[in-house]
Amino acid sequence: MTSSIRALTRSLCAAVLATAALAAAGAEPPDLTGVWSNAPGVPGGSGRPEAPKLPPFKPDAAKRVAAFQALVAPGGETPGQYCLGHGMPGAIMGGGGYPMEIIQRPDQITIIYELHGETRRVYFGARNADQKDRIPGRGGYSSGRWEGETLVVETDNLADQIDDRYPHSDQARIVERYSVAGQDAQGRRLLQVEVTMTDPVFYSEPVKATRRWAQVPNGRLLPYECNEEVWQLRLEELASKAGVPLP
Repeated sequence: MTSSIRALTRSLCAAVLATAALAAAGAEPPDLTGVWSNAPGVPGGSGRPEAPKLPPFKPDAAKRVAAFQALVAPGGETPGQYCLGHGMPGAIMGGGGYPMEIIQRPDQITIIYELHGETRRVYFGARNADQKDRIPGRGGYSSGRWEGETLVVETDNLADQIDDRYPHSDQARIVERYSVAGQDAQGRRLLQVEVTMTDPVFYSEPVKATRRWAQVPNGRLLPYECNEEVWQLRLEELASKAGVPLP
């Protein structure tokens, strides 16, 4: 039996055992499918939640962060100004008031953030790619599992991000714990997300934060075409240089 077949068999067995354990306990994972948005009046539920106090940076990381901040300070440039999404953990912790949509299947959960149209795919069991096939990026690679009624998502293969609200190296790992946490004053389900990021290169202790979202009945995401504005500005620039009206 090849190593890949053995790995697939172990993964399938783990998924079966997890499902059996839930069934034996008389419980099924909650369905998180739907659109989730701000939860005004709920701690951690605003569109711009207060950023957690970051632990002290390690010396080399502190130098890099200071140099980057000095570089962009005169113009206040951010990735978002150039239509670049947050990546992780900025996507789950920021959002600026924009909602997110969760689409849930047994082997995969897809999370779509309206802001920048960022999309995350959380894979379960046999749907996961081997480590050698995971491509590093701003959003990293996310795998999930259920612990009772709590969804646990672990993200690795992150790109080094000095420009994130929560700077980190490519050695960072993020664990998110999603759970339904009652209702808000309007009777909407609340989704609580506890985020823990560890990074041996940047921090001597974990970065922790909690965010809460309220479910929007029959909610829908709107298109977010950041590049459209950038393209129009470029066309205006070309027309101006050519001394002709914009077609």
